[in-house]
Amino acid sequence: MGEDTILTERRGHLLLIGVNRPKKMNAFDADMLRLLGEAYGELERDPELRCGVIHANGEHFTAGLDLANVAPLIMSGQQTLLGGGEVDPWGVHGKTRTKPTVIAVHGRCLTLGIELCLAQDVTVAASNTRFAQIEIKRGIFPFGGATFRFVQTAGWGNAMRWLLTGDEFDAHEALRIGLVQEITEPGKQLERALAIAETIATQSPLGVMATLASARRSLTEQAAALALLPELMKLMASDDAREGMMSFIERRQAKFTGK
Repeated sequence: MGEDTILTERRGHLLLIGVNRPKKMNAFDADMLRLLGEAYGELERDPELRCGVIHANGEHFTAGLDLANVAPLIMSGQQTLLGGGEVDPWGVHGKTRTKPTVIAVHGRCLTLGIELCLAQDVTVAASNTRFAQIEIKRGIFPFGGATFRFVQTAGWGNAMRWLLTGDEFDAHEALRIGLVQEITEPGKQLERALAIAETIATQSPLGVMATLASARRSLTEQAAALALLPELMKLMASDDAREGMMSFIERRQAKFTGK
């Protein structure tokens, strides 16, 4: 697929989806967003596939979004945020999946990585995983679902503690607030995620999908999801967003003015 930045492998009823851009800390560029959506489309289309397992190669799960690549496309209207493929893995734009997914994370898991965890059904983290939702440090806000899913998962105070500061937190804090369901030794996270996925795949596929559909009816995400793009476009046109981008490029602390 493309330059193999997104890998897929079938194992029985499972589809393994691997993020594979380790030299860039698996930062997602526009092509990777599209390819990941296509991989989720494969999971959705094939009746033999019952569960997806998302993981990453290299030392880190992801550094988040490759803003230098994607931000200009968003501003020009060429990139429809995260829903660029057949199915939106983040479940905020376009078609959402109906089959279960388990995600295994390790190393740095920043911004878009946290939001990808929040959009899946079960998250397994290596004990060395470090999380941070750092969009606030760039003069923008999370636009992959964290503003509403983090609150749903962790509660208001726990979510705001990390969303409003951009501070880093570890796997044990992630477990405490419900972002992560299990912690493993480093290197064992994929093995454990596969075991959970195998158990899910032995259940009735119709029953599993009905369970997911019923559970999602308890959530009220639509209005928040629809407001993401308009709010993001306003923020990205601000002086603060430009300063945030320059601080990232120049590797310095941003100086925001509120304009």
